[in-house]
Amino acid sequence: MKRAGFEHGFSEQVWEAAKVQAREAIIVVAARKDVIAYSELVQHITSCQLEPHSQQLAHLLGEISTEEHYAGRGMLTVVVVHKSGDFMPGPGFFELAFELGYRIDDREAFWIRELEKVYSIWASTEKPT
Repeated sequence: MKRAGFEHGFSEQVWEAAKVQAREAIIVVAARKDVIAYSELVQHITSCQLEPHSQQLAHLLGEISTEEHYAGRGMLTVVVVHKSGDFMPGPGFFELAFELGYRIDDREAFWIRELEKVYSIWASTEKPT
């Protein structure tokens, strides 16, 4: 589900492959009830080069979370976090959550609730579906 108004600079084939690679890596992390840093996640994406703090990665994660949300599995990218500082997802995650209709009065509380939801969905498997 491509977000309108953003040109990522890759062919659709490369972009979709990157999304599959990222999603699979994120599901493995969610199944372990763990988190992964942006900088670690990009190492799992081999179809193209993405920088941890790039707009391209932000949009890729946004597309994954949007697709997962509409599939009823929550915002999967809730497990992708800053490596230091607050150890939470970046502001784009919370902006997208608001766009998707989530109520976010307290970012940390929302993050924890969404983590638990995603963990409960993926904890029984380490294989992406």
